[in-house]
Amino acid sequence: MAAKTVNRVKSADIELKDKLVSVNRVTKVTKGGRTFSFSAIVVVGDENGIVGHGLGKAKEVTEAITKGIDDAKKNLIRVPILRGTVPHSQKGKFGGAEVLLKPASEGTGVIAGGAMRAVLESVGIHNVLAKSQGSSNPHNVVKATIVALAQMRDAVAVAKQRGITLNQVFNG
Repeated sequence: MAAKTVNRVKSADIELKDKLVSVNRVTKVTKGGRTFSFSAIVVVGDENGIVGHGLGKAKEVTEAITKGIDDAKKNLIRVPILRGTVPHSQKGKFGGAEVLLKPASEGTGVIAGGAMRAVLESVGIHNVLAKSQGSSNPHNVVKATIVALAQMRDAVAVAKQRGITLNQVFNG
């Protein structure tokens, strides 16, 4: 997807906050018994238009979370935010998960489920109507939300892409 590569960001000097979306205990059955390990999906963001997600797997929960944070810092994207909400309605799909994001007026808050809420709060969106349709698997919901956010364009980007002035975007 072309929009995703354009919005990439380096995590060098950005103050990022992390949110744990889910921890999953995984069991591997071997000849010697059961071996337990943990996988953690983490979302990081600066609450000002930058967000990323990561997956960490390890024998200990804390180690898995740390690995997830490191992975998330490698997958950062920039998202346009317009007055605390998304610029326009957008659908995102990843695997069996589908998400719908709609702009909302001031004071609405983040109307979204668990995995989507973590992503939207990390990116810095304060007012949005969101619906998760399809699979509720947190991994796919987070990735579908990131896909939807990566496809967001503000009016300046639309004008530049079409080769017209900002005024012509709104007046047709």
